[in-house]
Amino acid sequence: MTKITAQLNSLRIAPRKVRIVADLIKGMEARDAEHQLRFLAKGASRPLLKLIKSAIANAHHNAGIKSDEPLVIRDLRVDEGRTLKRFMPRARGRATTIRKRTSNILLVLEPRVLSKSADAKRK
Repeated sequence: MTKITAQLNSLRIAPRKVRIVADLIKGMEARDAEHQLRFLAKGASRPLLKLIKSAIANAHHNAGIKSDEPLVIRDLRVDEGRTLKRFMPRARGRATTIRKRTSNILLVLEPRVLSKSADAKRK
């Protein structure tokens, strides 16, 4: 089975927030996930939508998969990236650390295997 991957590194959104959106589309067909993300009011939906479109383009260009063949999101992993550390002045000359977290996202698509009866219904 051909696996198509796309990844996004150092997205300046905390992984905790991206995982909320990622869990919604895990296991969906790529086209359905695109429609879901287009109307979702979360900040992480736009970068994930762009990543799915990139993975679909990789499938057509690199793997030679036809555009009408359904692709399924097999794996969508959101890991923690680098943490940018900034400081904010506080009372009595002190400073506290502000941690600006980043995310690394890995998306794996796979062509959906259709049975003969399901393939006949689709046509």
